[in-house]
Amino acid sequence: MPLYQRTSPSDAGRHHLRGFTLIEMVMVIVIMGVIGGVMSVFMKSPVNAYMDSARRAALSDSADTLVRRMARDIRKSLPNSIRTPTNQCIEYIPTKTGGRYRAEELTAGDNSSLNFNVADFKFNILGSNIELPVNQRIAIGDVIAVYNLGTTGSNAYEQDNTAVVTLAPTESAAPVETTLTIEGTPIGTPLGAASGKQFPMASASNKFQVIPANENIVAYVCSGGNLHRTSRSLFPSVTSFPASSCPATGPIHAQNVVCNFDYSGSDLQRNALISMFIQLTEGGESVSLHHNVHVNNTP
Repeated sequence: MPLYQRTSPSDAGRHHLRGFTLIEMVMVIVIMGVIGGVMSVFMKSPVNAYMDSARRAALSDSADTLVRRMARDIRKSLPNSIRTPTNQCIEYIPTKTGGRYRAEELTAGDNSSLNFNVADFKFNILGSNIELPVNQRIAIGDVIAVYNLGTTGSNAYEQDNTAVVTLAPTESAAPVETTLTIEGTPIGTPLGAASGKQFPMASASNKFQVIPANENIVAYVCSGGNLHRTSRSLFPSVTSFPASSCPATGPIHAQNVVCNFDYSGSDLQRNALISMFIQLTEGGESVSLHHNVHVNNTP
């Protein structure tokens, strides 16, 4: 009788290839579930804290960008044109450039200076209009304002001291000056019907400002949790709305927002101060930001 028995290759393979049983698989799944549950308890707080921090950082960045954009716009406003009809609205007249007008004629009778004694049709400004950046060049339809005090008789909102550029500016060679052709547009007068403009008061430094044709008046309005930027014309038209009504009709710049605007008023001895409060909310998180803007009201 042999001392050993040979086994076939197929028998040896079956002996070494052994899989998991159903019970073993179920036990592994249960153990992994317990470990995952324990880990989730420890990881939940750090993950939530990270998400909250990221949300607050995004809100802070959005609020900071918003108030800086508003401040940049407001600083370009016409002197003494800022007003707050309500604490939910701040309104102003924007400008795109400015300069100095000629106060004395180059040659007697050449109408190169701005005459404050009669209605004037054209005058020269010092410097070249063409050399200005494209977005600052004076063009047809732009509005010229001189010495705006924001008071009766010198109020750009009432067109006391404004005139519209009616022809493309022309330039002279030596000295380099730009000639502007203007017409006045008092309230109730259709654009193009008036002739010339007599400005009520001269500027002590011969300064003027240019209001862009496409945006005569701009307002930031908080309404229904949204912040709108609206614009309208200085002149009566079908699409204009009443002064200081601040309707929330423009593009939305921010949502889920609470705001408050406070204006210290005009003071020619110092810069005026605008206080802005902005609060943005998202996902249960709120960020509040106070920002002050100094504006120069020297006309």
